[in-house]
Amino acid sequence: MRCPFCGNIETQVKDSRISDDGESIKRRRYCLACDSRFTTFERIQLKEILIIKKNGEKKIFDPEKVKRSIEMAVRKRPVSDLQVEKLVNKIVRQLEMENETELPSSKIGEMVMQALEKLDKVAFVRFASVYKNFEKPDDFQKFIKQVV
Repeated sequence: MRCPFCGNIETQVKDSRISDDGESIKRRRYCLACDSRFTTFERIQLKEILIIKKNGEKKIFDPEKVKRSIEMAVRKRPVSDLQVEKLVNKIVRQLEMENETELPSSKIGEMVMQALEKLDKVAFVRFASVYKNFEKPDDFQKFIKQVV
């Protein structure tokens, strides 16, 4: 595992344990070159999923991107890290259960919106404002009227 701080390939696992959600292995690592410590997560991947972006470009699905966007939406909201982790894992499992190996990015956006709507309404509106590309305050008002 490459060190995220210095790029060195020589790292050691110092501690391994099951993550809080029980869906992955959490490993504490130590870099031999720069003495930095960092955490990695290891989980089962049932199949590789390709995401078709709006411009037609295909990319390998990265659950970390979904997690980061959800974390931004729930920032300063009463949502725990464990809730975010469970939500991401649920979305990943749903995607892996699809019959298709290539999915449009809009499918992931809709799945995240559905999950956030149940979890936290403010986070749901925040995510929607980016996902649906709100440009004016009126866009927020129209969207909120639709979902209320």
